[in-house]
Amino acid sequence: MKYMMLMQFSEKTVDFPPITEWSSDEIKTHIAFMQDTNDRLHKAGEFVSAEGLAFPDQAKIVRAGGDGSPLVTEGPFPETKEFLAGFWIIDCDSAERAVELAAHVSTAPGPGGRPLNMPIEIRQVMAGPPEEL
Repeated sequence: MKYMMLMQFSEKTVDFPPITEWSSDEIKTHIAFMQDTNDRLHKAGEFVSAEGLAFPDQAKIVRAGGDGSPLVTEGPFPETKEFLAGFWIIDCDSAERAVELAAHVSTAPGPGGRPLNMPIEIRQVMAGPPEEL
C-alpha cells in the first residue's frame, strides 16, 4: 500500500528556533539524516518519491474568481502556525510499517543534534474511490 508521510512544522510543537537560525553544521546534519532515510527506503524497496518544500513565505494560495480566473494570495501567511515542510510517498506492506517509518522521520536532528520530534502525518494514497461509493 502507498502512503504519504507529511512532514509538518508547528510553532506550537517544535521547541526549536526556525531553521533559518540554525548553524550550517546543524542544517548539514539534518539534510544528511534525510538523505540517509531516503537511502534506507530505497534499499528496502519502500521509496516512491520525496520532496522538500520552499518556505511558507514563498507560498501562493489560488482560488477561482467568479469568472474562473485565478485569484492569488501570496505568503507569508502570519495566521498560519503550521506548515508543510516536505513529504514522502512510500510503498510498504502495512499501516504499521508506515507508522514506524514516520516515527523515524520524526527524530530528524535539529539544533544541537536533538531530535525535532516533529509531527508526521500519514495518509494512505487512494488508488480510487472507496468501494462503498
